[in-house]
Amino acid sequence: MQTHEIRERFLNHFVKQGHTEVPSASLILDDPNLLFVNAGMVPFKPYFLGEQTPSSSRATSIQKCVRTLDIEEVGITTRHNTFFQMAGNFSFGDYFKREVIRFAWDLLTNPVAEGGFGMDPDRLWPTVYRTDDEAARIWHEDIGVPEERIQRRGGEDNYWDMGVPGPGGPCSEIFYDRGPEYGVDGGPAADENRFIEIWNLVFMQDIRGDKSPKEGFEPVGELPQKNIDTGMGIERVACILQGVENVYETDLLAPVIQVAEHVTGSVYGRVENSVEDVRFRVIADHSRTALMLILDGVTPGNEGRGYILRRLLRRIIRSARLLGATGATMEKFMDTVRSTMTPSYPEITENWERIRAVAVGEETAFLKTLESGTRLFEDAAAKVKATGGTELGGDAAFVLHDTHGFPIDLTIEMASEAGLTVDKDGFDTRMAEQRARAKADSRAKKQVHADVSVYRSFVDNHPTVFLGYDTTDAEAHILGLVSGGQLVDRAPEGSEVEVILDRTPFYAESGGQMADRGTLTGPGGLAQVLDVQKTGRKVSLHRVNVTGGELAVGDTVAAHVDHAWRHAARQAHSGTHLIHAALRDVLGPTAVQAGSMNKPGYLRFDFTYGTQLTSDQLRRIQDISNEAVDTDYTVNTIETSLDEAKAMGAMALFGENYGSRVRVVEIGGPFSMELCGGIHVDHSSQVGPVTILGESSVGSGTRRIEAYTGMDSMRYLAGQNAVAGSLASRLKVTSEDLPERFAQISERLQAAEKRINQFRTAELTARVGDYVMQAVTVDGVRVVAARVADGIAGGDLRTIANDAKARFGSDEAVVVFASADPESGKVPFIAAVTDAAVARGLSAGEVVKAIGPLVGGRGGGKPSMAQGSGSDVSGIDAAVAAVRPHVESALSGAR
Repeated sequence: MQTHEIRERFLNHFVKQGHTEVPSASLILDDPNLLFVNAGMVPFKPYFLGEQTPSSSRATSIQKCVRTLDIEEVGITTRHNTFFQMAGNFSFGDYFKREVIRFAWDLLTNPVAEGGFGMDPDRLWPTVYRTDDEAARIWHEDIGVPEERIQRRGGEDNYWDMGVPGPGGPCSEIFYDRGPEYGVDGGPAADENRFIEIWNLVFMQDIRGDKSPKEGFEPVGELPQKNIDTGMGIERVACILQGVENVYETDLLAPVIQVAEHVTGSVYGRVENSVEDVRFRVIADHSRTALMLILDGVTPGNEGRGYILRRLLRRIIRSARLLGATGATMEKFMDTVRSTMTPSYPEITENWERIRAVAVGEETAFLKTLESGTRLFEDAAAKVKATGGTELGGDAAFVLHDTHGFPIDLTIEMASEAGLTVDKDGFDTRMAEQRARAKADSRAKKQVHADVSVYRSFVDNHPTVFLGYDTTDAEAHILGLVSGGQLVDRAPEGSEVEVILDRTPFYAESGGQMADRGTLTGPGGLAQVLDVQKTGRKVSLHRVNVTGGELAVGDTVAAHVDHAWRHAARQAHSGTHLIHAALRDVLGPTAVQAGSMNKPGYLRFDFTYGTQLTSDQLRRIQDISNEAVDTDYTVNTIETSLDEAKAMGAMALFGENYGSRVRVVEIGGPFSMELCGGIHVDHSSQVGPVTILGESSVGSGTRRIEAYTGMDSMRYLAGQNAVAGSLASRLKVTSEDLPERFAQISERLQAAEKRINQFRTAELTARVGDYVMQAVTVDGVRVVAARVADGIAGGDLRTIANDAKARFGSDEAVVVFASADPESGKVPFIAAVTDAAVARGLSAGEVVKAIGPLVGGRGGGKPSMAQGSGSDVSGIDAAVAAVRPHVESALSGAR
């Protein structure tokens, strides 16, 4: 049975049992506790936490999940994947243990012809929480499972919570017996390799405190209603129904391994569980995970989600290289994943070009890193051999890995080829320290879910009616006032509170558009609206400052949006859509929105793209945007279903979760069509001129355009024009001739600076003889150590140091010069040692290491020449004075 069919059978089974099918949420959700969605119940957390009321009391879904806690372990075992699909059925205060156990049993054991999976009932072993007599009785008396096949286990195995205070409960897991060839008898308590878990039924009834019942602590309370949360592993069930050994042999991952065999020349499974097999499995697992992450809008970066994606992609490339691949392989792997996953996720097809571009772009960049990393390794290896060593230090290997992205496996392989070993223990220690810091940061960022119960009754019973699409003024009633997380009846002058209205013209911050500003005027008070946010997606919270009198629950107020604010905000938001359309026209469909922010007169637009935009590309984007302004397109809004909107060609923002009804904003028909709940102008001409301020990087693979619209654009252009006019007047040219005039001035300045540098070098060279004459002799070695004139850069120091060194010819000599830069406060310094002195055991690198701390810096280099820089000018004299003692010490140690 193919994986796609397993998914369909699961959903059909529960839809027939009255469950509402819910599409998978994005892997990226706005949750402070999660980097990625890692369990099927995550999108339903607001219902379990009591923050929102579900539209249906029964739901079912196949949720995309990613877990990345132990990426290095992937492939070592065959049971775990970073990406997996979690099938689940959920009850929100509806059915409980008896029903959910029956639903699961029927699906697993019913014949294939009747829509089930057709599993042998005698191979299924349920486990229950140690004190859950009710679940054990249902399994035995209602389902008919013999008591000897029902095992009781402790909290670590059979209690579930989210890892933070919140809902939880005992659970019942279902295991499948794969047979004696996989291990010993005795059920899952005896061997979880033979008995593989396929389904977990969570009876969510408790509220856990700071300490989890998984660790033996009692719950702190009971949930107001009993809920059900289940998770069935699609991949594990596929193993069973397809009769294969592990997930890497199923229809989703086996094709990737086959392609990897073709492009590397290696063979999977030649030696069971070999290092090569692990690399094949890494390629298969990570290729699928990477594609799904890119699909949901993640781009490679150096932190957070982007770092995880980069790490996965680089492990693919690394593994393929170690298996024998010599060129680019990423597109082949990604294309294979596209073929296997598209039946379940058809949106892959429409986003394929973007996915391919991101993955291939990262591979291209990393292959260059491998080239540079190879050179760095060779330098490190040469230093080890020069000292007679045979082992590359763990610190050096860690720097190659952490700073330069050079994989440890390649370091070990290349060290072996060079006749060296690697201090793997030292490397592992540094990696463990890094992981400990990362885990500490992660724990510090985790937080208990905010208590939003104060808003629950409003979310359930009084959702705010939004009037802002049609008006900026409305009469409304105050339904609630919240101060310090508590409901209050009144808000006196000077207080800052949240006001809940029955209806509002104020736009709540969403989709990158900042909230409206304005006033609330009641019978006894006046308040300035500072911000508007939504809770539960249904209720607008107006954060206000009461500037006069007081507001009270029950008051009728005049809600007035600042017209100037709204107008300029609309211009910026519509301007964002124009720039998005123009950008895709210039760069193509792989440039996709990655975020935006609009406030009156100003916008910034983030998008995925691998390289910096040229000045010509920016000019074209600005021109196309302003052509749309000049064309005066009509701006239409259409409310329709999500499927119909996509059929119309409307673009959606990745990572955003849309409801069944969506709002499409259309500017000029096919010119721009996007899903958007924001407020826009009526005609594109109302945006006013669009002026792009610039473009920059905000992370690997993500760029940002900033721009002005409307009067802010006009004021900016007027200011630029005034500056240009003033400069033109002073230079006695027209504004149009300014670029040529500045080019001439720049050329003259560069020529003058070149002449000045030549004079300075000549002057310094002339003084070299004076420094050489001042040399002192230390045990036969001539030592020159001097502070030269301020403002001498490192390059000039090198010139005079080489000159001084050359004047000593074949003599043993050490030359050290230091200078001070009055503007930057930096202290460049350099050391040069003749070949004869090097033979005596002296090293320029050791000299700069010795004097560097005295000027608040450090340096390094070769035995014959080394340099560095410090930041403490006051230490120069001490550094110069320290050279002679260092030479004396080095010579005595070399005897």
